[in-house]
Amino acid sequence: MLGLRIGPLIKELGLGRVVNAEYLRGRVLVVDALVTIYQMLATIRGPDGYFLVDREGRITSHLVGIFNRECRLMSLGIRSVYVFDGPPHPLKLQTLKMRKEEKKKFYGEFLEAVRRGDVDRAIKVGKRAMFVTDEMVSQTKRLLELLGIPIVQAVHDAEAQAAYIVKKGDCYALVTRDWDAFLYGSPRIIMHWKLTLDDYLPTKLYELDEFLKKARLSFEEFIELAILLGTDYNPGGFRGIGPKKAYKLIKTYKSVDKLIELGKIKWRWDISPSQIRDIFMNPPVTDDYIVEFGEPDIDGLVRFLVDEHNFSAQRVKNQLQIALRGLHRRGRQISIERFIYSP
Repeated sequence: MLGLRIGPLIKELGLGRVVNAEYLRGRVLVVDALVTIYQMLATIRGPDGYFLVDREGRITSHLVGIFNRECRLMSLGIRSVYVFDGPPHPLKLQTLKMRKEEKKKFYGEFLEAVRRGDVDRAIKVGKRAMFVTDEMVSQTKRLLELLGIPIVQAVHDAEAQAAYIVKKGDCYALVTRDWDAFLYGSPRIIMHWKLTLDDYLPTKLYELDEFLKKARLSFEEFIELAILLGTDYNPGGFRGIGPKKAYKLIKTYKSVDKLIELGKIKWRWDISPSQIRDIFMNPPVTDDYIVEFGEPDIDGLVRFLVDEHNFSAQRVKNQLQIALRGLHRRGRQISIERFIYSP
């Protein structure tokens, strides 16, 4: 998994509280749309290990996953806001280029595994070979609009914008798969978000203030720690420096600049440490968004999912019934009798 490598520190400090759907009932969560699409592509596959597709051969795994999840969340009184990436930050282009090249390599292996019927290999390699296309993004936005779910367009990184939305109090927590959201100042993050119980990898809530307090770090020192470990802007960090060693170095020397000055590390990136600091301290974000939920467009969802993408009419009906009953119980006057399907 990509992202800031502070997991061992988090574990050592004993952070994180197990939460379930009941705890989150009535709350609004913000999610990184691209990460969610990737998650659905990684987990929702056909019997041959390839993605689910419609009659035109268009991939629909992301639509299946997001539709089912959001309907279930609505039934439980939990709402989501989706944030989409804007154009890449200019200082992140090199990292994105490296990731794209790696995916191309694995995509070839993935297709070969599908061709020879090696389902296990296809699923394993496919997780590292996934590409999210502009068409998938447009399809996801259309689905969310039809479900009445707010969409926010980020200036650059969706995670930075999502963290800002939580900081403003417009959402309770940011659902994420790594620790980078803390770097952007999100007060609360939720990891391993799922609706089913999982004793092995339970859903946990982490709070930034608790981490900083227990680690005895200022937010500025936390950013120094992150730069030492490696961020999206200086990927890989420094050879031989893991989370615990990085923590000790920052506690002793306070900054990456001091470590460079003393010759303890050698800077090897075109971007400077001060530029990285500024990205996290003052990330480009926007206030041009509204967190308002609309009614699901029943007829529009049927046309989009059933008519255009060959979803089962009965399954769509069942999921929407679950969602609408949840909304109705919470004061939304939406008639389930509006369901009109052809057999």
